[in-house]
Amino acid sequence: MTAPLIWVFLLLMALAVPVGFAMLGGVAAALLIDGKPLAVIAQRLYTPTQSFPMLAIPFFILAGSLMMSGRFGVYLVNIARLLVGHFKGGLGQVSIIGSVMFGGVSGSAVADATALGNALIPVQKEQGYPAGFAAAINSASSTISVLIPPSIPLILYGLVANVSIVDLFVAGILPGVMLGLGMFAAVWWVARRQDLPRSPLPGGFRAFRGQILTALPALLMPVFVIGTLRFGVATPTEVSVMAVAYALIVSGLVYRDLSLRTMWEAAVETALMTGAVMLIIMASSTIQWVLTAEQTPQALTAFMIGTFSEPWMIILALNVVMLVIGAFLDLPAAVLLLGPLFVAIGQAIGMDPVQLGLMMVVNLSIGLYTPPVGTTLFISAAIAQVGVGQVVRALLPFYLVAIAALLLISFVPALTIY
Repeated sequence: MTAPLIWVFLLLMALAVPVGFAMLGGVAAALLIDGKPLAVIAQRLYTPTQSFPMLAIPFFILAGSLMMSGRFGVYLVNIARLLVGHFKGGLGQVSIIGSVMFGGVSGSAVADATALGNALIPVQKEQGYPAGFAAAINSASSTISVLIPPSIPLILYGLVANVSIVDLFVAGILPGVMLGLGMFAAVWWVARRQDLPRSPLPGGFRAFRGQILTALPALLMPVFVIGTLRFGVATPTEVSVMAVAYALIVSGLVYRDLSLRTMWEAAVETALMTGAVMLIIMASSTIQWVLTAEQTPQALTAFMIGTFSEPWMIILALNVVMLVIGAFLDLPAAVLLLGPLFVAIGQAIGMDPVQLGLMMVVNLSIGLYTPPVGTTLFISAAIAQVGVGQVVRALLPFYLVAIAALLLISFVPALTIY
């Protein structure tokens, strides 16, 4: 059944069918060819939705939407300009620092690319940044959000690989900071070559110090999430609900910009994002059933171990496979499809599943700004009103940084295992 599933899935993807429906189409074709009833799809479709930890996804999305619907974005940009605006290419550095801080609120690269891109790319263009470079900074730096807790892709990996989400969250902090520093250096290097301007916050610390206390509650959300999880105060699902309550309190009492309209828009955005993610989760569970029935994980593990003589060669091969798949498949779908397969291989070579999860998420996040399906790439290009080709050329330094970070995470376990 595996071959028809793959070919029909690829055909539907080539015809621009949404990923979730392409998955279901591939499974349906495989079942029909094998003479099995399509009722199997209905039986398997809703199985993953009966998971209590799965509730963390919509609640974290809602918390991020509530926080970013008000004045928090303005405070975030001002704090970033205060910290790094005096460097060459200051507004480019602001995108990166903003992504690190924004990631602790949204956990979504798409939300990051949209919010920060709309805020910064037009201003960067006004200050003389090439439109392609401005879009490149935004599309690459927004992927830091998938490493900084609460990260939606890490939650998905934890669910399909049966790995502690708390361990994944904690392990994602250092790689996220490391990736941010690498991109910071890339922007500084390009800014010096192109003589891009500094963009310090007008008035400096003295002008902004009165706002720091106001911005602090929002910036402390990732600290609240990690601290609560790390010390065992609550489960990830319980913390996600607490994060929504935290966001409502901060928006309503501190910022005083919470309205019924804001809450409605945040709820609609959450419903749309959750629906898209859940469709992929449900469809991937049917694929996993087919692959398990065909013993595909065992066959793939045996093939990899029989083909490559050393564990480092297997890790390198996994990375190459993920880089190719990530360019064509969206991050959540790729994590859900590859997670169960690659965990079996990781166990066979003694690789820690937390390290494998971070390697997978960093690798597949590169696909978010790689043609032909790069989500943050197309969002950033649209905001900057520039061709995708120009953005890709400007992304070359960021690709080098991302690959270097990926290799470190893949072959240095100390960066992700505590």
